[in-house]
Amino acid sequence: MGMYDLVKNDDGLLDDRIQNILALEEGIESRKVDESAKLLAGKVIKPSGIGGVDSPSVEILVGSADCPSISAAKAVRLVSLDVFRGITVALMILVDDGGAFCPAINHSPWNGITIADFVMPFFLFIVGVSLGLTYKNVSNRIDATWKAVFRALKLFTMGVVLQGGFFHGVHSLTFGIDLLKIRVMGVLQRIAIAYLMAAICEVWLTNDVLVDSGYSLVKKYQLQFLVGGVLTAIYLVLLYGLFVPDWQYQIPIPGDRSILYSVKCGVRGDTSPACNAVGMIDRKILGIEHLYKRPAYGRTKQCSINSPYSGPLPADAPSWCGAPFDPEGLLSTIMAIVTCLIGLHFGHVIVHFKNHKARVFQWMISSSCLLASAFFLIYFGMHINKALYTVSYATITTAASGLLFAGIYLLVDVCGYRRPTYSMEWMGKHALMIYVLVACNILPIFIHGFYWKEPKVNLLRWLGFTV
Repeated sequence: MGMYDLVKNDDGLLDDRIQNILALEEGIESRKVDESAKLLAGKVIKPSGIGGVDSPSVEILVGSADCPSISAAKAVRLVSLDVFRGITVALMILVDDGGAFCPAINHSPWNGITIADFVMPFFLFIVGVSLGLTYKNVSNRIDATWKAVFRALKLFTMGVVLQGGFFHGVHSLTFGIDLLKIRVMGVLQRIAIAYLMAAICEVWLTNDVLVDSGYSLVKKYQLQFLVGGVLTAIYLVLLYGLFVPDWQYQIPIPGDRSILYSVKCGVRGDTSPACNAVGMIDRKILGIEHLYKRPAYGRTKQCSINSPYSGPLPADAPSWCGAPFDPEGLLSTIMAIVTCLIGLHFGHVIVHFKNHKARVFQWMISSSCLLASAFFLIYFGMHINKALYTVSYATITTAASGLLFAGIYLLVDVCGYRRPTYSMEWMGKHALMIYVLVACNILPIFIHGFYWKEPKVNLLRWLGFTV
């Protein structure tokens, strides 16, 4: 099942009202414009049959309580959602497999941005868009909330199992993890939290406003915009306002011993790898033993003689180079939620604007505002940093997400160029499965488990993979 399976209806299509909108917009080829008006008016249409022979009349009562959906037309799926998700999955695989050989597609060691740093925001963005299409006709808010909580818990639990250290990688046929050292946060865990918060906002924080313009759209969902603003303010206050004291960590060495390292901080508002509030909050709440053990800042010039590649420590390496740090930490997840809420806004545009031009126009306005905000923040000194998920990083990646999604929408859903994107569409429909099997190394581990006489003689080695 794909990542969208967490937020779509059971039949894999959009809800009834959205089906009506999309089907009316795309049109049934044999209908004329005046016939579409009759659809909206709830009138009976008697289409002509093949060869001029009248076919049996078909009653389509749009908006009627007896027939809420368009029964004579096939529901239209928004293909651009799957294609966007598929491109993100393909990019993720490229980064995982080629990032070690090409710094341009590997995650930035600290400040800065590379292609790899767009993967997580792309996933969060498209989850938000999907939510905007799913939770429109909520008849029971409490029931919808509990379903969202259950789905988020399933995704979070899956993330802990896959990324918590239970599997020891393709180099080992062993598994198991000490619960005192299990990694709590991760990619799927962050997506689960963002999904849950965005779903709650969508279920509970909407106004009864008729949307006929961009202003009325903002007014209808003004409480959601308020939540996004409050979360951003909380993040900034904590990131730049918390005092980070000196701290220590241990690295185990052979012989059941460990080396104790001390990191000098005593600062406020620092965004360096050693003394930022993001890492301090995770160390205090989650515990340093439950954080990611191989952070990207290990490839910085201070920590690697082969920077931006991994390598031996320089002779004058600072004490924090070997310290754990979680790039999907608690404080940085606040801005991940904001990214999902922005995607939710893009989903609202699909629901409330019925023609292509209006949708693309609204998306371009939003993306341009985000891009301008990013440049403004960068100009005034806020670094783009994925590990901290800074506001400048959030704005520039969501702007890129919006522009890319608008482009895919024009190419696939408007112009109809689906054939070149079939592979991406398939990957998008099965995003979660591909992520689990490939990105989490479940498939390579499974293949590695079948060997000839000794583990090193296996199919992966025959195929040219070093294991």
